[in-house]
Amino acid sequence: MTEVHVARGRDGSIRVAADAVPGQTGGDDESAPGADFTRSVLDVSGALLVWPVLGARTPPVAYVHDVRRAQQWLWAVYGDGVAAAVHDAAAGEPAGVRVRARTGALAGTAARLGLGHWAARWWPASYTDGIAELEGDVLGLELAALTHQCQELFDYLDDGVAELIEEHRAALDPLLRWWHATPRPAQTARHLGSVLRLIDDAADCAGLDGPELRRLRSALDEERGHGRTPAPVDLSALFPGRDGHALAAGAAPGAGGRVIARGSGTNDWRRYPPGFVDAAEDAVSWTARAHGALRQIEVEVVAHVTAPAAGVPLAAEVRVNGGTPHRVPLTRRDDVWAGRGELDLPPGAGLPVTAPPRIEVGVLLPGFDPGHGPDTGVEREAIRDLARRRLADAAQPGAYGTEPFLAEILAAATGEDY
Repeated sequence: MTEVHVARGRDGSIRVAADAVPGQTGGDDESAPGADFTRSVLDVSGALLVWPVLGARTPPVAYVHDVRRAQQWLWAVYGDGVAAAVHDAAAGEPAGVRVRARTGALAGTAARLGLGHWAARWWPASYTDGIAELEGDVLGLELAALTHQCQELFDYLDDGVAELIEEHRAALDPLLRWWHATPRPAQTARHLGSVLRLIDDAADCAGLDGPELRRLRSALDEERGHGRTPAPVDLSALFPGRDGHALAAGAAPGAGGRVIARGSGTNDWRRYPPGFVDAAEDAVSWTARAHGALRQIEVEVVAHVTAPAAGVPLAAEVRVNGGTPHRVPLTRRDDVWAGRGELDLPPGAGLPVTAPPRIEVGVLLPGFDPGHGPDTGVEREAIRDLARRRLADAAQPGAYGTEPFLAEILAAATGEDY
């Protein structure tokens, strides 16, 4: 049992959290501490639920903006006492109260759903760091199953389950074959069976149909009546989207001239969508060269395994000695994004009698980039450590009391090339 603080903010929203924010009454704080990629978030009926990804597990922080809609689930996540306190706060209790929360099963499933959505956005897949990527369709189907379990959190027909099933239905047949190949009573077999049954029920509720869903229904009916016989299967062949990732070799076109400086840039995951760039901290590298009086910079960025091949305006942002940033367009070349642009350096820069230029390079997608924020290198490394621990646990499901996602189990079993 945990004590939470319930208070109404100046904007009328209500914040529910294990700890009050110093100097504030509640719901109008801008954000929870830590970088955005260190938090998982669910947009639920009438509120946002936020959990820390790093550190101890705690009840979610709720930012309630519609108390009437949120009352359908507050009692199930926090208990009747907190639901009543939120109702009172909406009626005019701005000072806030402390209430004992009684978290139930829905709170745990919601936390897992939030973590799954976090993994779909922020999982630090990296060939160079040895962190295997998660199979997106497998993760998407498990998110559909978890969302179906958490129906109380969402408005009727507004939970996105049907869209998740439709988007990721390509993984249904491989999941069925994996399930048939997994002997019972292994935890992975139970996990697979639970996800498949939830998907079947969710598809039935949403009125979905199609050959994959009919095969799923038939397999589940057969299992209920006669059981099943495990048949060995190669998971790498079952989910073939894991091609070997060979780094590009050789110099960029046009390389030459005298090297002035070289180094690694900043790989801030917040500045581009998932799946574009390898998440390693040293994925961004640059070389400054002198070509006569011309100063140029060449930038190379290790591409993610599934990075788009063309038509994406990825760019490097370059600052020299703290000056105005300018962008260098990047194009996909084998397994790197590469580009070259002019540098604003004085003619003598890089000679022994001068100080070396201070060059800062990052990578971004224009239009997606939220802009510069505080340095998050420590948090990014903590997220990589978390991913490595989760993959290690996924290699032995149940051994450490954790329940990895199916996509993590698959990555741990088939990620030898990482």
